[in-house]
This record gives sequence, structure tokens and C-alpha cells, in this order.
Amino acid sequence: MILTPMRYKNYTWPHNPRVYSIDYERKMAVHKVPFGYYYLQDLGRTRRVMEGEGEFVGEGAYSQFGQLANVFYEEGPGLLIHPVWQAASAYFVSLRLEQEPLPDYVRYSFTFWEDADYYNGAVRVETSAGAAGTGSGGTGGAASSGSSSRYQVVQGDTLWGIAQKFGVSLETLVALNPQIKNPNLIRPGDEVRVA
Repeated sequence: MILTPMRYKNYTWPHNPRVYSIDYERKMAVHKVPFGYYYLQDLGRTRRVMEGEGEFVGEGAYSQFGQLANVFYEEGPGLLIHPVWQAASAYFVSLRLEQEPLPDYVRYSFTFWEDADYYNGAVRVETSAGAAGTGSGGTGGAASSGSSSRYQVVQGDTLWGIAQKFGVSLETLVALNPQIKNPNLIRPGDEVRVA
């Protein structure tokens, strides 16, 4: 099986990192009750932490690391496309050179944190006509609005699935929909621009 290359913002890895891991975590609280018992309270999931290690090998290995370091210096989250994980809006939080760099070999490690910007408290829904609305109900489908087409999200939809349905790349769909802060989080009733 050939895996697609890992990408973040405008950087594409020349070959995928050798090792990667992803941590999922759910915060829990423990409340003591009489007679030595306790009650668990689910406080919800936290960000995903995506880490990995890799090497750049051959002529220009240190130059490749330099390009990756330049992406690290860029502000704000970006779209992380991974060959195995779900695409995610993420912050590049660490990049570490694991050894003294050699002209033809650089070993490095990295960490990304999933961006959960959907907790900003703002709610804004647009209908295909451009007027504010509730976005409730609907059976899903394309609606034409001027020169662009929109699709109303139904239960079970994912951005990747919508991209496949309309024959566009996930990156194009994300670029067409800047209102979607987390590509892994769309809800029934949301409208997605597909063209």
C-alpha cells in the first residue's frame, strides 16, 4: 500500500516520518460519596496530540529541515494532512533536532496539537440565500447560490466524504470554507461550499 505524503500548511514531507503516534485523552473527575464509594464525571475529550520522528537523508537533508523549521515559525494553526490520521486543524507546537546535523542526514521529532477553535462561543449560520437562519432540518443536497454551489450537511457526513461526493480534493473544500475551523467537526444543518 502506498501512503500519501504528510502535509502541513504549504510544506509536504519528501517522505513520511518513520514513527508517529496520536494520543486521545478524556478528562475525568472523581467525586467521593459516603461509604468509600465514588462517582466518575466525564468532563469531555481534550485535544489530540500528534507526535512523530523522522529523518531527512541525502544531499540537502539539512535544507529540508530548515524548510520545516520555517513552517514551524509561522503563526496560527494549519491543516495537517496525514496519511493515516483524520485531517485536522492543528498547531505546530514543537520541532526538535535529535542529533548534531550532518550534511546528508538529519534526525528530528515533532509535535502537533489539534485546534479546537469551535469553543469560541460565536454561532453564525448562513442559508444558501445568504440570509441568517437556523440551519435546522433538511435532507442534504446541493443548492445553487449565484456562481457557487452549497451542500447542506446531514447526519453522518464528513468533509472527506463530501469532497469525494463532489469530486474535489479535501484541501480545496477546506479552502472554500474558511468558516469551518476544524475539518473534523461539521454538524447536520451546516452548509458547505462545494464549488
